[in-house]
Amino acid sequence: MATGDLALGQEKGTTSAQKRVVNDFSIIVATVNGSGSQSANSVLLKSIFGMGVPVSGKNLFPSNIAGLPTWFTIRASKDGYVARRKGSQVLVAMNPETAKQDMVELDSGGVAIYEESLNLKQHRSDVVCYPVPFDKITAAICPEAKLRKLVKNMVYVGVVAHILSLDLKVVENGVRKQFAKKQKVFDLNFGAVKAGYDYAQEKLVKQDPYLIEPMNQTAGKIIIDGNAAAGMGAVFAGVTVVAWYPITPSTSLIEATTDLLKKFRVTPEGKATFAVVQAEDELAAIGMVLGAGWAGARSMTSTSGPGISLMAEFAGLGYYAEIPGVIFDVQRTGPSTGMPTRTSQADLLSVAFLSHGDTKHIVLLPGSVRECFEFGYTAFDVAERFQTPVFVLTDLDLGMNNWMSEPFQYPEKPLDRGKVLTAEDLNRLGGFARYRDVDGDAIGWRTLPGTPHPKAAYFTRGSGHNDAAGYTELPHEYVAVMERLLRKFENSRKHLPAPVAIKNGTSKIGFLAYGSTDFALRESVDQIKNEYKVDVDYMRIRAFPFAHEIHDFVASHERVYVVEQDRDAQLASLLKLDLPADQVVKLRSILYYNGLPMDARSITDEFATKEGL
Repeated sequence: MATGDLALGQEKGTTSAQKRVVNDFSIIVATVNGSGSQSANSVLLKSIFGMGVPVSGKNLFPSNIAGLPTWFTIRASKDGYVARRKGSQVLVAMNPETAKQDMVELDSGGVAIYEESLNLKQHRSDVVCYPVPFDKITAAICPEAKLRKLVKNMVYVGVVAHILSLDLKVVENGVRKQFAKKQKVFDLNFGAVKAGYDYAQEKLVKQDPYLIEPMNQTAGKIIIDGNAAAGMGAVFAGVTVVAWYPITPSTSLIEATTDLLKKFRVTPEGKATFAVVQAEDELAAIGMVLGAGWAGARSMTSTSGPGISLMAEFAGLGYYAEIPGVIFDVQRTGPSTGMPTRTSQADLLSVAFLSHGDTKHIVLLPGSVRECFEFGYTAFDVAERFQTPVFVLTDLDLGMNNWMSEPFQYPEKPLDRGKVLTAEDLNRLGGFARYRDVDGDAIGWRTLPGTPHPKAAYFTRGSGHNDAAGYTELPHEYVAVMERLLRKFENSRKHLPAPVAIKNGTSKIGFLAYGSTDFALRESVDQIKNEYKVDVDYMRIRAFPFAHEIHDFVASHERVYVVEQDRDAQLASLLKLDLPADQVVKLRSILYYNGLPMDARSITDEFATKEGL
């Protein structure tokens, strides 16, 4: 008898003789973009989280408004792994257009839940099938036809809840939080959940091994996406000017920032103490950021790869005229428009050297939502301390998807506004030269517009200037400024977030990576040890220019694999420019650039192939 058949004579609610799989599998929900499934998927994710099970969710959606296929994956992992898992074990097939292919791609021994009229059982004999009359159930509980498409999503939440043994009270709490202060909406949606749950309880016989059982691994933790976390960090940093142009996948970062500013940055009389401006394009947006930064405001923009391309000339102005500002780049695939709703790490090289001429930018590389928050406010301190544009690189996976995290810590240090002269300072000094290195740190002192002193003014030039901000084309004066800018960049290494080392100290093999690649690589390190009995060291890079610890890490290993999500080995290329020549030969690349979030299995398998294991 095929495993897709109902077990004859089996008691309802019992499982088959298969080995139980508890809190360690992935669910994929296949729907249509614009069908309103986001709320249902969020409830399902947070219900598993509410059971105390470590969980992560990823939304794979098309770049159109509505009508094309979309998939939402939920990974439950008792071991705390949160990277995308290659393959899925539980399928909820709600899109007729992709149902057959979704069924074909399901792991052997998996579970398929689907609208009974689709008859997906005919395509697989090695999976458990749970056909459900979703349309009939929805019609019975929702008189308004226009709402049925939305309500049907909550029916599948109820079915999944019963099959996986989710606590219905926990699911109810999830629905209530999703529709807080909307009692009628809650009643309708939880009624749909209950209808699906009751149908499964009455009609479906548990034949699969997959279960969610209570754990205590999420207590005190939060779920948040990286864009919201970064926006929160910017608000904590004291941002007052936000200029932007909408672009996927960074728009929600600005929306989160704006919502918080509206809540916390208004006077008792209701007057805003901030400015959020939607510019006509990304070029105008960074121009406004630099204008505000020159004037003394903490300013920012957020964009993705196509916007970065447009910002090149102004980025060079900010570097050469030494104007602070923060640019969040939530990376997506390219070139050109690319795939706007797919993730990538392919902006690293362009951002590091953005603009023409000899330009090098400070780049922060958060690897978690907590670091999105922390680097979100650190970036402003760095920008003002070093008087330069600072780029914060995340990606669509980290920025737009939900991640489990420890609560964020309230910043303890005061804001670092850098080297700013007041009128009292100028009275004492008798004047200043804007670009002169008087302290040996390659950073000049600046004044802010409106400083009440006749010696406070200076020219800000994007053309040739000397250390007193005067116009010049004298070769030795230009060289002096450029060499000081390079010293300032080099000096920043020891002031940026240090790399995080995870190593045993004895391995001859090392890994380097940054950003969201960290989640898959941590899991891969465990796989390599468990499957091949090979210990490897791993260091996560968190900023450019690279810390000296990274040089030491490479020097202490015979081979170092650089894992990144782009085609052209951009991180490895940047490392090769930075490392001593005799160390460059140690680098190997593991590249992943199909637009999907990286998974551990892809790293492990390629490593094993390259090592001949």
